[in-house]
Amino acid sequence: MGVFFFGMGYSSLATARSIHRLIDKDIPIAGTTRSPDKAEQLADTAYRIHVFDGERPGLTLGEDLGKATHVVLSIPPDDHGDPALNFHRAALDASENLEWIGYFSTVGVYGDFGGAWIDEQAQTRPANRRSRQRVEVEEQWRAYAQERGVPLLILRLAGIYGPGRSAFDKLRDGTARRILKPGQVFNRIHVEDIGQVSALAAQQKLSGTFNLADDEPAPPQDLVTYAARLMDVPPPPEIPFEGAQMTEMARSFYADNKRVANQAIKTALDIELLHPTYRQGLEAIYRQHA
Repeated sequence: MGVFFFGMGYSSLATARSIHRLIDKDIPIAGTTRSPDKAEQLADTAYRIHVFDGERPGLTLGEDLGKATHVVLSIPPDDHGDPALNFHRAALDASENLEWIGYFSTVGVYGDFGGAWIDEQAQTRPANRRSRQRVEVEEQWRAYAQERGVPLLILRLAGIYGPGRSAFDKLRDGTARRILKPGQVFNRIHVEDIGQVSALAAQQKLSGTFNLADDEPAPPQDLVTYAARLMDVPPPPEIPFEGAQMTEMARSFYADNKRVANQAIKTALDIELLHPTYRQGLEAIYRQHA
């Protein structure tokens, strides 16, 4: 087994760590990052890192990609589709070792369901350009995997949080806000659960489309309140959604309101989440920081 990550970012690094921890610490792992500076930051890790900015082919990654049995895709699509498929399809086509493909998508592909529960059988009706691009790229990878005859796993991820990316960080830097929109809920997923699920799915060569979200969708302000309580600091004031000053991208997230079911992936892998709700997830981050 050898693994290649297109996009060695937050979720991919968690997956790489889980592969070495749960499967075999000697599995070779390689991946890409957008800039030489980021590649330099990862130079002391156990991974072979290549520069691929998504705008032109990566010049050095061919050999490691050709050796990989498992390829994980974690680069956001652009107006032209998936950069990995656009620039490195020939290398993937030539790979005789390829046994499994994993793609990190988003629950944003479902759009708005008015707060109702949905599962993988729900229709995709993305409400913004980013999510429409995700739907298109999911289809591109399904077509490619079918053509190659290899299993493809699509993980539709909820909002990602974890150490360095949580309500604690926003409280510390003064950017945390409690925006109230009646009835609004979001699912989230701790990055360690992304790592665990992706590693086990790769090991088992799981195929199909699955949601990866926590067990308890909750109003976004509840996370800030809970994190402030753990830090023993006052939470920021509540702000009605209608009067909140937000970027268009931030406001667009509130256009989708749904509760995302996660039973399918837990059943497929016979696991439970490490951090099933935001409370366990925030408590774990707080302990790590302390």
